[in-house]
Amino acid sequence: MSDKRRAEIEAKRAKLAELRKARADRQKADSDRRTSEIAGPSVVRRDVDDLVSSLIGTDIGRRVDSRAGSPPTSVPSTPLLAQSRSLAGPSTLSPSGRLSRQSDAASDRISVGTTFVQSSTNGTTDHVVDRVMTPRIVPDLIDVEEELFELPQKERVIYNKEVQTMDIGTSSDDDDEDARDAVAQKEREAEEALEAARERELEAESILLDKQIEEEIREMTEEEKTSIFAAPEFLDFVEQSTKIIQRALNDNYDYVRDYTIGAETGGDDTEGRRVKCVCAFSSERYGKNRSITDVAWSPKFPELSCASYNKNPAALNEPDGIVAVWNLHLLERPEFVFHSQSDVLSVTFSPFHSNLVFGGTYSGQILLWDTRSKHLPVLKTPLSAAGHTHPVYAMQMVGTQNAHNLITSSTDGTVCSWLVDMLAQPQETLELIHAGHNKTGEVAITTLDFPDNETTTFWVGTEEGNVYQANRYDRAGAKAGLNQYDVYKGHSGPVMGLHFHPQHGPVDFSDMFLTCSVDWTVKLWRAKSLAKPSTAANVISPIYSFDEADDYVYDVKWHPSHPALFGAVDGSGRFDVWNLNWDTEVSAVSTIVGSGRALNKMQWDRKDGRRAAMGGSDGKLYIYDIGDMALPRESEWTDLQRTVAGVVGGGAQNGIVEAGR
Repeated sequence: MSDKRRAEIEAKRAKLAELRKARADRQKADSDRRTSEIAGPSVVRRDVDDLVSSLIGTDIGRRVDSRAGSPPTSVPSTPLLAQSRSLAGPSTLSPSGRLSRQSDAASDRISVGTTFVQSSTNGTTDHVVDRVMTPRIVPDLIDVEEELFELPQKERVIYNKEVQTMDIGTSSDDDDEDARDAVAQKEREAEEALEAARERELEAESILLDKQIEEEIREMTEEEKTSIFAAPEFLDFVEQSTKIIQRALNDNYDYVRDYTIGAETGGDDTEGRRVKCVCAFSSERYGKNRSITDVAWSPKFPELSCASYNKNPAALNEPDGIVAVWNLHLLERPEFVFHSQSDVLSVTFSPFHSNLVFGGTYSGQILLWDTRSKHLPVLKTPLSAAGHTHPVYAMQMVGTQNAHNLITSSTDGTVCSWLVDMLAQPQETLELIHAGHNKTGEVAITTLDFPDNETTTFWVGTEEGNVYQANRYDRAGAKAGLNQYDVYKGHSGPVMGLHFHPQHGPVDFSDMFLTCSVDWTVKLWRAKSLAKPSTAANVISPIYSFDEADDYVYDVKWHPSHPALFGAVDGSGRFDVWNLNWDTEVSAVSTIVGSGRALNKMQWDRKDGRRAAMGGSDGKLYIYDIGDMALPRESEWTDLQRTVAGVVGGGAQNGIVEAGR
């Protein structure tokens, strides 16, 4: 059920609840009103009876009745008492206030029934008390003096609805009252009829809403469930929600860690403690029978890394090339997967747009994927002579936030410059040709790199094993294209990796770069100054060669924050970490990664360089942590200066190495 339909049902239920509540409130109000109307007169009657009882039930009345020879009976007031005394016989009131009563000569006369009458203030007789006195023999009476006190009459006022609204007056007032009562009665009848009509309307609406809700929440059929499960919106929801759950489940934080236990001491600083495997990303669905051809880290999110894959020869229906974006908090599956119609040989994140990923393919196309879009590229270059027609093994983004270009190179010696938002045709095209080549003038480029803060001049590694310097534009003393005179010659096989020293720290080493080759070596070079270009053939040799590898060295990278540190991966699956300030003959750490199959590419993370991502030919992306080795001391730059000076002066001296250590 869609969110919109669910909201409509909730609104109907709320409306139905309001209707029922309003109906219950009206019924309660009517019941309270009827109860008050019925209870009103009875309350008034009860108050009047209480008043009469309180007035009649006095001790004075009982005393008068006892004098008359009758049973004690209460009298209503003082005037009635005087009347009763006059019936019994003559009596006189003395000046002192005493009452003198003479005995009657006919004392044996039979007393008769006496009636007491109380008159109300409005002239009507409210209560008549009849008292019948039985005949009896009256004994001889004697004179008795008795003090009689006149007590004030107690007035009680009772307030109720009828009293407050009653208008005591003439007959015309009574007629007006009757007319008003008739009008009020009609108004009540009209209101009751309106409420009854409203009740019927609410009841009908409630029944209709109940039917609608019952229809909406009915049990779905299997066909309806299948259609919902296959809906793109439902699949997207499941994809995103399960990613969030798996990120939380893959958090390796130790929630029961005991901080009262001290850290381990006395342990040896072995290779396993220096380098630790964080995780190995693999997917049976996407990475089966594929090799990783390139890796890159996200410049915006340090937990994201991406890997490009070649073709799976056993799956003809799958895309030839894919790019997977992996998350350190999501181990079981990639965060994003992008498709390509050709093997993806190189990949990079855009440093200026965190959502964009560029890839170079075996067919020569440049593809642009967006993490906000689906699997297919949002932009791609055409398959024409205007761009690349050979495999693109190297690419790099250069420039600034407001002015940047994507530089790509292919094995036919073509270097292209692209605008990010326009891949229909390259902004610039440069053909690297060397006249000294025998069969063809083309320079087959296998790797490419720009020094830091440089956007015009770059260096390329070739299949023949040489390294050349080239210019994108004409500059002072040099023309655009390949510099044919300066040849960096030292490798005896294709150059697989080339990387310039990052420019950071108090000492500038940005003129040094590393190369690796299938000749099992890693070589350290110093680039020639661009201010003095050569006008004749000039062979430049490496300043040092690292020959410890036992297989093809496929990639090499300087550490982004430690000046003397670099890493290399080779065909035996070995990951070597070198510290030139410690030793130039033996690597500081050497470990076999994964199953021991070849490692094709490596890349340090851009945040602090503690982690290294390595792509293997087994289709797995390995993440290793080098720990505290990534933290440089303040003296590392000066130590590296002495080390390089010793290397250039004739080899690494043991004293220099020990001083650097």
